[in-house]
Amino acid sequence: MASAKAIVYAVLKVLVGGRVYPSVAPAGVTRPYIVYQGVGGQDETTFDGPDSLQNRRVQVVVWSTIAGEADSINEQVRAALAAEPVGGVPLGAPVDVYEDDTKLYGSQQDFSIWYQE
Repeated sequence: MASAKAIVYAVLKVLVGGRVYPSVAPAGVTRPYIVYQGVGGQDETTFDGPDSLQNRRVQVVVWSTIAGEADSINEQVRAALAAEPVGGVPLGAPVDVYEDDTKLYGSQQDFSIWYQE
């Protein structure tokens, strides 16, 4: 029984040379890279307790020195997470971000993922 974040990592680790990190990338990591984190979801707790079917909202951000590269890799992320066995549902369109301190371009998107706990 895997967590949603473990499922995301298992699917995305084949992208960007395996540079896929939970929450924060290590300092000095080669670009491009992917960061993911849980940002909520639907609670499936009833009066009988938690259901074995759980939901997690996961935010994925692709970071690159080139804006177009971040967008292209985000398309690969979307395809990987939407495919079976994950079946993730994108929640809205990707959001472009720019980090002035690091001069990195990002493409950010949230996904709803259902999984058995």
